[in-house]
Amino acid sequence: MARYDCCCPDPASSGARATPNDATSPGRNRIHLIVDDLDTEIDRLRDAGLAFRSELVSGPGGRQILLADPAGNLIELFQPVREATPAHT
Repeated sequence: MARYDCCCPDPASSGARATPNDATSPGRNRIHLIVDDLDTEIDRLRDAGLAFRSELVSGPGGRQILLADPAGNLIELFQPVREATPAHT
């Protein structure tokens, strides 16, 4: 299940990378959807016939991939790095 968040990427993060040059109309910015299991979502969307606009990118904050909606707006699927949960003693 995706949730909607607004984020401002750190300049060193993969989210700070430029939008692809050929994405000049509409949707120069991107819609950012956070997912729990990026690999499962990629497989599900590929099986449904969707094409991705980027390769899977990993950075310090997580992993992401881009695709476009029917109007050409970029959609970023993002799976944040999971913080380790402390062991209970």
